[in-house]
Amino acid sequence: MALFLVAVLLLPGCARDTSYPNRPISLICPWSAGGGTDRVARQIASQLEREMGVPVNVINATGGGGVTGHTRGALARPDGYSMTMITAELNMLHWRGLTNITYRDYRPLMKVNQDNAALFVRKDAPWQNLEELAEAIRENPGNLQASGTAFGGVWHVSLAGWLLEAGLSADDVTWISINGSAPSLQELMAGGVDMVACSFPEAKSLYDAGEIRSLGVMAEDRLADYPEIPTFGEQGYDWSSQTWRGLAVPDQISDARYDQLLQAVKEVVESEEYHRFLENSGFGSSAESPEAFLQFLSEENQTYGKIFNSQAFEDVVSQRYGPMFFPYIILALMGLILLKLIVSADLKLAEEANAMQQADYGYMALMIGAVIIYLLFAEQLGFVISAMLILALLLWQLNVNWSTAVLVILVVVPLSYQLFAVYLRVPLPWGLFGW
Repeated sequence: MALFLVAVLLLPGCARDTSYPNRPISLICPWSAGGGTDRVARQIASQLEREMGVPVNVINATGGGGVTGHTRGALARPDGYSMTMITAELNMLHWRGLTNITYRDYRPLMKVNQDNAALFVRKDAPWQNLEELAEAIRENPGNLQASGTAFGGVWHVSLAGWLLEAGLSADDVTWISINGSAPSLQELMAGGVDMVACSFPEAKSLYDAGEIRSLGVMAEDRLADYPEIPTFGEQGYDWSSQTWRGLAVPDQISDARYDQLLQAVKEVVESEEYHRFLENSGFGSSAESPEAFLQFLSEENQTYGKIFNSQAFEDVVSQRYGPMFFPYIILALMGLILLKLIVSADLKLAEEANAMQQADYGYMALMIGAVIIYLLFAEQLGFVISAMLILALLLWQLNVNWSTAVLVILVVVPLSYQLFAVYLRVPLPWGLFGW
């Protein structure tokens, strides 16, 4: 029965076709569900499933103002089963010292969308235009609150740029850091913030419902579908801002798999269905080839470098508390406690404590060795074989009867693989044999 169960569990892996793709593909989205980036990602994922013939799962890896998602995508295994919806923040984060990931850690596929920023307030807000809002900010600097994305993100920079253009300070409006436009707009409706800067498509449903108003769009020309909304330029402010979205994969991916992904993405982005989605949702179309997209990333990276290193934007990129503020506090407290124990002579081995036995050191070495074995060989051997070897070593060290150990190994490891890799679609190492 045990052997029969093992055979049933392993057959999905052993019988797996070696052609690419033969398992689900992950599309990492650095921003919250419901926002513009998430909506574009899910539309592309839906069409890619039909092109690639396998499920394409959107994973919202939020946090750190885009650091989490962009870092996870850049460091993913370059096997063609992971791609990322990169955004303008990719060229901002490293200039702010939040990560060392840049566009060079990716191999771009295509730029798929581009939208200008707009400024939104609730329908009952007292300001009817940008000049009235600027005057209210000037009278009570720091009193009004805004959001749209995380601190230092593209929409934060968009608002700060307008404030500077209006002769105000970049921090005269308090920015509330929220990961994405969708939760930011929820806060706007709930009264948690006074204004939201984001792209128009992200706020389109609330605007169409009459729940919010737009004081202006940060574009050269008015929106074709909403000609009633003036541009910032028309209201006397020479300022425009935009964001973009594109697909990219880890830079070490093989040419063969990259070309196959590129062809599938190209079919989707150039399809009538995708353009209809963009038009109906109000998103801007801006498809670019890999070469043009890479050139765009390089030029924008230099532009943001000048912006974030300028004196004018110093208030935008500086935060009161950095990402290591609380870890440093914890380390400092641990140091104080250790110093207290040393000074008070309380840091000593209790007389009744048992001395470490040789077997104890063996167990410690075995656990460390198991971790090292997995890190060194899991990618080559795959999860199943690596886990079997590690579990065999542990059971042997614990003096488990060999027949019982074999039964445990042949049931627990394949069952774990089937549960996590097949049913829950956790991206475990696949190895040479596809499992």
